[in-house]
This record gives sequence, C-alpha cells and structure tokens, in this order.
Amino acid sequence: MIIDAALYDDGRRVQGEPDLAEMVERGRDNPDAFVWVGLFEPEDAEFEEIARVFELHPLAVEDAVKAHQRPKLERYGDSIFLVMKTVGFEQAQDDELHIGEIMVFLGDGFIVTVRHGSFTGLSDIRQRLEDEPRMLRTGAGAVLHSVADRVVDAYEVVLDDLAPDVQDIERQVFAPGRHDLAERLYHAKREVQTIRRAVAPLGDVSSQLAGREPPLHVDPALRPYMRDVHDHVLRSHERLTVLDDLLSDALATNVAQIGLRQNEDMRKISAWVGIVAVPTMVAGIYGMNFEHMPELEWRYGYFVALGLMVAIAFGLYRAFKRTGWL
Repeated sequence: MIIDAALYDDGRRVQGEPDLAEMVERGRDNPDAFVWVGLFEPEDAEFEEIARVFELHPLAVEDAVKAHQRPKLERYGDSIFLVMKTVGFEQAQDDELHIGEIMVFLGDGFIVTVRHGSFTGLSDIRQRLEDEPRMLRTGAGAVLHSVADRVVDAYEVVLDDLAPDVQDIERQVFAPGRHDLAERLYHAKREVQTIRRAVAPLGDVSSQLAGREPPLHVDPALRPYMRDVHDHVLRSHERLTVLDDLLSDALATNVAQIGLRQNEDMRKISAWVGIVAVPTMVAGIYGMNFEHMPELEWRYGYFVALGLMVAIAFGLYRAFKRTGWL
C-alpha cells in the first residue's frame, strides 16, 4: 500500500498536490523539486501504476514486489535500485530477531521507497527531513542517505543488544560446573550469521555510494554523509566478525569440555567397577556351594572374607583417588 506520496520543492513539501502523474511531471521539470513515494509490501497490481509512472525497470519491479533479495546497488537506465536488509529484535516475542527489507528507486526527480517486514518504518525520517529542509534541498539523494543511515544505525543497536549475550555465554563456558550451552550457542551463532548476511554485502554497496563518482542523482555534497554510512557498515561488520569468532571459539571449547567430562565420567565408572569387582569375585567364589572348599569350617572365615573384601576395596579406592580417577 502507498503510505505517503509528496512533492518537495526547494527542500519543502508542496501541499495540495493533485495526483501522482502531475507530481512526477513537476518534479522532472523543476531541478529543485522531486517526488518521494513510500510503499509498504505492495501487491503486483498496486505497484503496476507506480512502475508505469516512474518508468521503472521490470526486473527491479519484480525484486521490489517479491522481496527476499540480497543487499545490492544496480543501475537500470537512468535510475538506480538499492536493496538493504533491516534487522531488529522483537521484544514482545522473546527477543526474536526479525529481518526486513527496504528497496529504493532513485531517478530523475523522484525516489520510491518500498518496505517489507517489521522494523522498516520511515515516517520519522520523513518528518525529520521535512523539519530540516537544508538536507532536502540537495535532492532525492538526501532521502537515500537518510534511509541508508537509519538501516545501518539499526545494525549497531542490534549488536549492542547481542554483545552482552555473547559475553555471558563466553563466561558460562569457562565457569566451573556443568552448563548445557549447546542450544544457546547455536541460537546466538545463527543470529550472528543472519545479521552478517545482511551487513557483509552492504560493504560494497556503501563503498559505491561513498565513491569518488557518486551514483546517479546523488548530489556530490552528500559524499561525506555517504562516507559516514560506509564507515558504520565497516564497523558493524568488524563487530560481527569478532562476535562470530568468539562464538566459534566458545562452541569448540564447549565441545571439548563435553568430551573431557565424558572421559572423566568413564574413568569414575571404571574405577567403581574395579572396586566392586573384587568383593563380587570373592563372594562369587564362596557362593558356588562346593562341598570341599578351604576355610568353610573355619570359625573366623566369614569375618576374614568380609575384612579382605573391605580392605581390597578401600585400597583400590585410595589408589584411584590418588590417580585422579575419583
């Protein structure tokens, strides 16, 4: 659906614009004006009119409607098409990680933003830009920068939430006692990998936006702002790499600790089996009920047999204790 559509002239929103086609025409005729259309999860039929009015490329239109694209920056004729992934934790759903997408069409006198999923709201960006017309005077590229900046800043917010959890996992891995961390480690590792798939490809995209030759319809005056976005992308990617390495090391350590604990358990079991084996052997021999066996008629044979079993068992216990098996 179309969330908002407006014509901006000299950095200010023009009130009372008649229809989309006329807004586009006025945006193209006036170098100081452009049209900004915002959509949320549009259907094919709904987006068809937008594509026709702005002369959008069919391949880009298909990507924008179907979503599930990797971050990229492509040029189609006289317009560019940008795809970015959004990430965020849903507090109401046990901090579940949600992935969304924002697509941006930037052309001569227009910008179209298409949002998919949660954590992709742009209404506050529109309001902030309208309150600061200085940025809007640079053209539709200012909207492109603001959208990219919002997406990248959200990465750092998510990483700030994720980092303490990773550190807590690391502490528990090396804490004394037994902790079942396999599920938690896997879940954190999956979240980091999911965020990394959103951030890593954006490094090349932001590099192009911040390059010496700005993309089409992006004012060169915005280049420092684009460099700032690129720097934030690189910083987020570096943090993700560190978190991913920490989780990999913690996972390997946890597996090694499980193996060591299993070896310790087997040694203890083996030690107790050895301790119990001697009394079992003695009792088994004298439980055969043969008629001619030594010491059967001896008055103290029962007590000597019990004492022998206890003494041998105690001796084995002390031996296993010294060797660390118990």
